[in-house]
Formats: sequence, C-alpha cells, structure tokens
Amino acid sequence: MERDRYVDFLRAWAIVLVVVGHWVITGLVRHPDGTLGAPELLATVPWTQWLTLGFQIMPLFFLAGGHAAAGSWERARALGGSAAGWVGRRAVRLLLPVGAYCGLVLTGLGGASLAGVDRGTLALVGWAMAMQFWFLPVYLLLSALTPVSYAAHRRWGVWAPVGMGVVAVGVSWGTASGFGTAAGADLGAGSLSVADAFGSLNYVLVWGVVYQLGFCWRDRLLGGRPWVGGALTLGGGTAFAALVGAGPFPVSLILVTGQDPSNTNPPSAAMLAWSVGQVGLALLAAPAVRRWLEREQVWRGVGRLGGLSMTLYLWHMLPVLVVAAAFYLPGLAPRPAFGSAAWWAWRVPWVLVLGAVLAGVVRALMPLERLLASLGGRLRPDARLRPGLRVWAGLAATVPSLAYFAGHGFAPGGRLSLPAVLGLAVGTALVVASGPGRGPGAEQGPDTARAADGRDCGRAAPGGGAVAVAGAREEVGGGVVTASGARVQPGDGAGAAAATRAELGEGSVAASGAREEIGDGALAAARAQAGPDDGSVTAGEAREELGDGSVAAARARAELGEGSVAASGARKELGDGALAAARARAEPGDGSVTAGGAGGAGPG
Repeated sequence: MERDRYVDFLRAWAIVLVVVGHWVITGLVRHPDGTLGAPELLATVPWTQWLTLGFQIMPLFFLAGGHAAAGSWERARALGGSAAGWVGRRAVRLLLPVGAYCGLVLTGLGGASLAGVDRGTLALVGWAMAMQFWFLPVYLLLSALTPVSYAAHRRWGVWAPVGMGVVAVGVSWGTASGFGTAAGADLGAGSLSVADAFGSLNYVLVWGVVYQLGFCWRDRLLGGRPWVGGALTLGGGTAFAALVGAGPFPVSLILVTGQDPSNTNPPSAAMLAWSVGQVGLALLAAPAVRRWLEREQVWRGVGRLGGLSMTLYLWHMLPVLVVAAAFYLPGLAPRPAFGSAAWWAWRVPWVLVLGAVLAGVVRALMPLERLLASLGGRLRPDARLRPGLRVWAGLAATVPSLAYFAGHGFAPGGRLSLPAVLGLAVGTALVVASGPGRGPGAEQGPDTARAADGRDCGRAAPGGGAVAVAGAREEVGGGVVTASGARVQPGDGAGAAAATRAELGEGSVAASGAREEIGDGALAAARAQAGPDDGSVTAGEAREELGDGSVAAARARAELGEGSVAASGARKELGDGALAAARARAEPGDGSVTAGGAGGAGPG
C-alpha cells in the first residue's frame, strides 16, 4: 500500500488551523499601570464562540493518527514486534521534543522568578505556553491503547467506535446532569470529584471514537462509499444542532471559563457529534484534495508543514510573548477597544507578525531538532521489548504530569509544581531507559517528523558511487518517515540526516553513520524500491528470507565521503548464502540520499 498523501495533508491542515485559531482568539491589553492582560475573547465577546466550529479541527488529527497507527502496529506485529516496544518507540518520539520544550520553558520561568518577575505575570506566561498541552496526554493514552483498540477493530469493525460512542454519550449526559458532584477526594493540588473522574473517561472515549474511525478508514470500511461520508456529515451535524439547540451543551468547541457544561472539559456528546460530522466532511473532500496533492509543488508545501508540525504545535505561543514584550509593554502597539471592528482589522497584521516571529523561532530551533532526531534514533526501545515495565511506568508518570500542565499551566499562582516537573522528568527517563534497540518489528513510524525543510530527498550522489536502498517498500499508511530537523542540500550531494540513524522502523531515516542490525532471516533491502514519484524510501512490510544465510549487514556501515554515501567506502560482510546488494541501484539524481516524503508527528 502506497502512502496516502491525504492523511499527511490532514495533519498539516489541522496544525495550521490550531496555530492560527489560537493567535486569533488571543488578545493583549495594556493596562494604565503598564501591566498586560489577556482577556478571554470567547467569554468577553460571546458571538465569537461560533468561530470555534471552524477552528476546532483536532478531530482530523485523531482521524489521521488512527489511520497511521493502524498500519504501523500491523507491520510491527507482522515483523515480531511487541506492544511495549511499539508503544515505547512512539512515546520516545513524542516525549523527547516535549521534554526539551518543557525543560526550556521551566528553566525560563525559574530564571524569571529568581529575577523578581511578579507571580501574576509568571502564571500568565506559564498558562500561555501550556494551553495546547491537553492533546499530548490524550494522544499518548490512545497510542498506548492501540494494541487493544486495534484488536477490537479487527474483531468488531465499525461496531467498535459505535459502541464507544454510545458509552461516551452516556458519560456525557451523566456529567452534564451532575452525577457524583457531591463526592470528592482531596488530592493536595485540588479536589477530584467522582464527576471529574467519571467525565474524564470521555477524553479517551470521544477522541478514541475518531481514532477508531481512522482504523476503519484505513481498512476501507469507510472510504470508497460516497454515501458514508454524506451520512456521517449529515448525522453528526444534525445531532450537534439538536444537542446545542435543545440540549444542555454550548456552541463553543473550545473551553470558555465559567461555562458549564463544557464541550471540551471533558469532551461532550456535542463534541462527539461534531467530530463525526467532521470525519464525514474529510471523507467527502478526499477525492478532490488527493487530485490537488498530485501536484508536486503542492505536495512539497504539505511536506514542509508536516515536517514542522510538532515544532509549530509546541512553540506557536512563544511569538505572542515576544510581540507582547516588544510592542505592548513599551506601549507601541495600537490599542483599539477589545473586540471592536478596529480590533478585528488589526488581527490581520497581528497574525502576520506572529507568523514571521514563529518562522524565526523555527529556524533558531533547527540545531535542537537535529539533536533530538539523533537522540531519537539512538534511544528508541527495541520493537521486540518484553515485558516493557519501564515503558508502562514511564507513561503512568508522564500522562498525569502533562495533564496537570494542560489544566493549570507551568506556573499556577506563579509557582512551579515540583511533583508535575518530577513526574514528567522521571517518566520520560523511564521510557527512554527502555531503549536503545532495533528489532525486526521496526518500521517507519506514522507520526515521525519530516525533514525540517520538508524536502523530498532524492537519490544518492553520483560522485561517490552511491549505494541505493533498492528494493524494500515502505508502507507508511498515512504516516511519515522522519528525518526530523535534517536538511538535505541537493547541490552538495549531502548525505541526508547526518548523525541520525537509518532505521527501517518507526523512527528516523538517516543516511549518516547508520548501522543496520539484521538478525537471522531478517529484513533486507533487496526488494526495496526507492519510489521515483515522491522520492521516498520504501522500507515497510518487505521481509527478505535469505535461505539459511543471514544477512550479516549487522556490522556493515555506510561510510560517508564528502557529502555522499559512497559505495566505495561501504563494507558489507555477508554470511553463507547471503544476498548481496546486487539489485540495489545507484541512481544519479540530485546528489542526496533518499529520505523524502517524510512527515511529522504531531499533534496529532
């Protein structure tokens, strides 16, 4: 199965709308005493809650995530991978950039506190930098549950999300009716009522329904039937209108302070209905968008956005703080009445300026991205990991910590939460400590990051007698091959993703210093093909049985010359009966090592 460009598009589109949506609803006000405030637009100007119907696009991210995870887990199982190994690999890929982000933000907040910045400002900054975190613990949980949820999908098909949806509606109505509000348990940092715990089930149930629909979509239980998309759109839209018009739920699909019940905290039956309708729209739009994506320039643009998805998602509120310090604190920014026509007119230059600042932030983060890509290649758990206690313990520590940051910010009340910080640090360390390793279950992961500049890296450099990875086919499903942060200069014959690892697994594609550890009868590159249409290296489900002789490429290394993968420098040690890379083709192309078409994790 070839990679579905439309799935990558959905990820990129979701990230763009999330970023722009957060910028549009974020407004700054300079008070007479010189301090800054950020009034809540959706509460201050209630009609703006209708805008959330267009900007709440995260259902598409979960849909694409389920589509990609289904293919990734299926391939991992076919190659002998374990649940712990697969979950650990995906968790490392997510937690490394998240951990780096949290470390930098917490260090900055700690330094500002020592410098005497007032607690109100610290709390506001800490909230702004963590407002997007709700997605992370939910996605980690759904990833961890994929082996179980996919088994349910294989057994019951579309009835699995239908059953989850029925339970989610029951939970939502129970929460809205006040079930369990009288009971509470003191947890130190606050009170968790029975209603809170009961309602929290819907974070997994509601978003899990969309994730499961991604499984169904990949297995063609939804696609290929135009009436299915229409039925989901009509049914979901009608149910949403009824639940908002006649039911207890508000129209806003983003949390509004004081609004009870909420559609997002926890996800409600109305959010479920809107998500189902949005899935239907995605199915209806698929044929037209796929034709559009056949244009190479369009696909390259999608690739660039996809490769930056995690960076954009994590860092997109930093430009707000930069602009606040540069223009609002000194009083240089215009000050129309909040929510007025003039204020809305200034939203256009506001978004453009924030976009320019974010572009600079992304460029400045490139060295960090390359470092994280390199570490990710070295530290991912073996796909055959058993029993994986460190992985599960690590997730048990990180998920509550990320949920705490999402609900309270990094510095509630102007103070850092030591338990949450330690939980994230210890949990990430436990997951990372379960690696490194490469097993036969390794395959290109669906959520990994694209090359930082989004280029489809082409063929091996003609100058050094390039080694082509000919033969294996990479089925990424809706997923992406990572070379996160790695730039390929087509003019200098550079080996792509220098210092990262080439793994035929869920991790990064790199050409430099990569060692391929192959056991008995393990994967070979013999059947692999470097796809000429999109420049992608395909490595997925092809497994090469080489008689009794194993491919002893375990110690073989592709030695990089001056920017090219030189066949002359590569040593291959082959065991009895092993198959040489006779069928590998060295194709003179743009002087780069194929790693392309790679797309990003994200949020989704």
